[in-house]
Amino acid sequence: MEIAKLAFLETYTLNDNGGVMGAILVTDAETKPLEFRVTAPIKPTSFQKTLYGDVLLEHILVELISVPLLNAVNEQIDLIIVKDPLFLGANQKQGIRVVRLLADEKQKSISNTAVEALNTPMNGSAKGFIETSKKFAEELKGIKSSLEKISEARNLSEPFERLKAACEQVQLQRTND
Repeated sequence: MEIAKLAFLETYTLNDNGGVMGAILVTDAETKPLEFRVTAPIKPTSFQKTLYGDVLLEHILVELISVPLLNAVNEQIDLIIVKDPLFLGANQKQGIRVVRLLADEKQKSISNTAVEALNTPMNGSAKGFIETSKKFAEELKGIKSSLEKISEARNLSEPFERLKAACEQVQLQRTND
């Protein structure tokens, strides 16, 4: 699988129960930014919390963050990289593969997923791992190979730090306006 454009999808929890924002950073294979999008803060009501129960966070991450952000981007994305396992649910909602980065295989989701080891260090670990929905397990080896090429020159975790900093700046601008 040739990867020319990556998307890094993440959430940012706001202070003082201000909700959660979602953000996507689309980059080229060298992780240079091409496009950035962010959602408005999402703050579920107590009635929504009651109705959704344990599935509320997954609903927010997949239906209210990932799907709208992916529909909003202009760039053609080859692969979506996430850290939160709940984002893997987006694999069922759109056509671009979603893989999760893990520093330790023990962090694997308890859900129906497949994991491959990356032969590159990640977050201080000797090697990292990628995880995706079991449905796409056969594609994981090709994705792994492409990500290993990219990670020879780039830290795949670093764009998540940029996303967090960008969300903090967006929120600071919103509160100052």
